[in-house]
Amino acid sequence: MKKNLSIIIGIIFVIAIITISMNMENKTKAEPKVLLMSGKHQVAMTFKDYGTVTLELDGDEAPTTVSHFIDLVKSGFYDGLTIHRVHKDFVIQGGDPEGNGTGGAERNVVGEFKANNYNNNISHTRGTISMARNSSDMNSASSQFFIVLKDSTYLDGQYAGFGHVIDGMDIIDKINKDKAKYAINEMGLLSKVDQVTIEKVKVLN
Repeated sequence: MKKNLSIIIGIIFVIAIITISMNMENKTKAEPKVLLMSGKHQVAMTFKDYGTVTLELDGDEAPTTVSHFIDLVKSGFYDGLTIHRVHKDFVIQGGDPEGNGTGGAERNVVGEFKANNYNNNISHTRGTISMARNSSDMNSASSQFFIVLKDSTYLDGQYAGFGHVIDGMDIIDKINKDKAKYAINEMGLLSKVDQVTIEKVKVLN
């Protein structure tokens, strides 16, 4: 009887160890470590038929977001994706592999903004680049980003601004002017044929 009990306990112990190992493995896959980047980093984003915009990302204010974004850039994730949303005189938005506002990368990034207990002093003024997210989940930002067309400081504390356009804002304005009129809903979603292709994104420094 004691021998059988010992065998049963042993089996339960082995199952518990396997379960813990699987959970740890799944957690590792879901939450990969990202090397945090501080300081300023410049990125060039080239739009087909429009030209290249230079952005300066601020790793001091949003280190996790900047690191995550640069990881995606270096992997070539954004190359060939589109600007799928142009909300007239408000924002342009892109970086969705589905091209309809529902897609993202394989992992999410923590929301670095005040409502999520992070100190981020980047304000959503004209030219700010920020991470789009699900309104019901503060840590749901993945790959989609938006660039602000005019001061929208009411977004401060709710979305993770992580940099600014430092050259080429006229290109962003031209996309707004050309494409906003083709929006198929009040959120500025564009049909596939009207979306602007992001040809290439690369880190400059």
